[in-house]
Amino acid sequence: MSVSSSAGAGEYHSKDFEWETLKQEIENDPSLQYHLLPYNSSPEAAQEAEKDSDAWKRFHSRHYSGKFFKERRYLLKEFPELVSCGGSSKLLEVGCGNGSTSLPILRGNENIIVYACDCSSEILERAKEFVDAADIGSVKDRFCPFYCDFCTAGFPEWLACNSCLESFQQKQHDCFSDTEEKYKPHLKNLLRQDDCCIGGVDFITLIFTLSAVPLQRMPTAIRECYSVLKPGGLLLFRDYGLYDMTMLRFKPEQRVEFREYMRSDGTRSYFFTIDSVRNLFVNAGFIEVELEYCCVKSVNRGKGKSMRRVWVHGKFRKPL
Repeated sequence: MSVSSSAGAGEYHSKDFEWETLKQEIENDPSLQYHLLPYNSSPEAAQEAEKDSDAWKRFHSRHYSGKFFKERRYLLKEFPELVSCGGSSKLLEVGCGNGSTSLPILRGNENIIVYACDCSSEILERAKEFVDAADIGSVKDRFCPFYCDFCTAGFPEWLACNSCLESFQQKQHDCFSDTEEKYKPHLKNLLRQDDCCIGGVDFITLIFTLSAVPLQRMPTAIRECYSVLKPGGLLLFRDYGLYDMTMLRFKPEQRVEFREYMRSDGTRSYFFTIDSVRNLFVNAGFIEVELEYCCVKSVNRGKGKSMRRVWVHGKFRKPL
């Protein structure tokens, strides 16, 4: 079943072709062999990683409209737990961008509270405007954007205080260390009655976020997610898969690590295999619930071209 850019949500997570078939095709194409070669990283590469947050801030300054990031309505069908969860469930969306993930979740569940973070203050303002403009009941009390560069500074303590982190057997963070001053009053209203924190979250979404994190920082970033997730909570994952169309478009000089590439604007993207995702999350303490390739043929009707997209879809649970 092929899909177009205007296809319905139910058509996204599918098996239009086998990943192994695509893998064999790519590996047998001489013009694409440079994607398969080992890559020896240099000390300069680690230094360049420090510039990632700035690159994404500039990216969001240029591309903040809903036209660039369309509402991800398919998420509720891929992750039905976000609809069926109990009242006052708490979700942490990591790398919220302009709110294209938060908005369908808020529409689909009128009881869920979404804490959404990003490394760009400007895009957080756009996300708030985007969500506020939607006709969603009590959204102002359920959408809580805050600034945080989670892969470098960790999450603020109000998500899970020292006492909670100790009970989760995780490390500590300074209270409100990465939260914008203007969001603090609203966030404090949502704390528990003892004012220590919100007690952790029930769900975390990493939707096309981890691929933007430098490879060497990924284990730390996932441990941060583990630390603020309640025991029994779910982390919901979707990101670029190996041999996705966008990967094959990168030129040899754009490689910065093995399976990791940098665009001309300084933003980077990593392309995952099922095994690499499994190793990252299981090593952090998660239990694998679901993990598979999503292989979709997307048709650009304007240009009449068929594009093969590869994503990795996963669900991981924190042990009780």
